[in-house]
Amino acid sequence: MSPIATLHSFVFDCPEPAALAEFYQRIFGGTVVADGDDWVDLKIDGLSTTLAFQESPGYIPPDWPGDDGAQQAHLDIRVDNLDEAHRALLEIGARFAADNDTFRVYRDPVGHLFCTVRG
Repeated sequence: MSPIATLHSFVFDCPEPAALAEFYQRIFGGTVVADGDDWVDLKIDGLSTTLAFQESPGYIPPDWPGDDGAQQAHLDIRVDNLDEAHRALLEIGARFAADNDTFRVYRDPVGHLFCTVRG
C-alpha cells in the first residue's frame, strides 16, 4: 500500500511559541525559525519532520494522570542515561511527573507531557 502523505510537523499549542521552541531546542538542538509571533518551527538536524509551536491564548495543559483521555499526545525521547537526562531536563525547566525502571515522565514548561526512555 502506498502512503497517502509524509509527516510534516508535530504542533504544540502553547501561550508563547518562541519560549517553548527554545526549551525543546535545548533538548534536541536544531534551529528555531519564527513565522510571525504566533508560529515557530524547530528544525532538528537529521529529521525531515519539524516540531512546531502555535500560539493558543486559551491553552490548557493536559490533565494527567487520568483515564479520561486527557493526556492527548506526548513525545518519547531516547536518552543514554535516565539520571543524567533527569538532571539536565530539570535544569532547563522540565517538571518531573512519574517514573519506573525504563522511562520517566515529565512536563514541559507549559504542561505538555513527554517521556525519556532508555536508549
